[in-house]
Amino acid sequence: MENRKSEYMNSYLAGIFLGLVLLATIFITGRGLGASGAVKSVVVTAVSAVAPTHADNAAFYSQYNAAHPQPLKSWLFFEVIGVLLGGFVSGLISNRLKFKVVRGPRITSKTRLLMAVIGGFLFGLGAQFGRGCTSGAALSGMAVLSAGGIMTMLAIFGSGYALAYFFRKLWI
Repeated sequence: MENRKSEYMNSYLAGIFLGLVLLATIFITGRGLGASGAVKSVVVTAVSAVAPTHADNAAFYSQYNAAHPQPLKSWLFFEVIGVLLGGFVSGLISNRLKFKVVRGPRITSKTRLLMAVIGGFLFGLGAQFGRGCTSGAALSGMAVLSAGGIMTMLAIFGSGYALAYFFRKLWI
């Protein structure tokens, strides 16, 4: 067995950095981290631009637009842009930026992409129903010792472990 140096940051150190970023975010903005609010801002802005009459008449869009007059100027939108750019720059600097579909031996690239889209859709739907994504509901919730945040994290990992059995054949 070859002893190779890891290309990734130590996971414990990365966890400490994530905690410090979360602490700084709570201190500076008074809120935790989250990504689903940024997606909602983009969707509401797109619907308002494409179908302004529908956006004015639909309760969800009109209430959101009244509370957030310029949704793309939300700090959450810039947070997500920063995460995407940071991930891209990190991959570029560490020479890990590859445009390929990572998959197991028993799954095609097409099926992998389809499963990723379906999973992303279901996770986004769950984030809307749960009033927050994993970073908002679970990570930020647990940081302030919220019972809901702890339950969310348990549900996320519990469902992941429960469903892994059924999807493992795609990867091994």
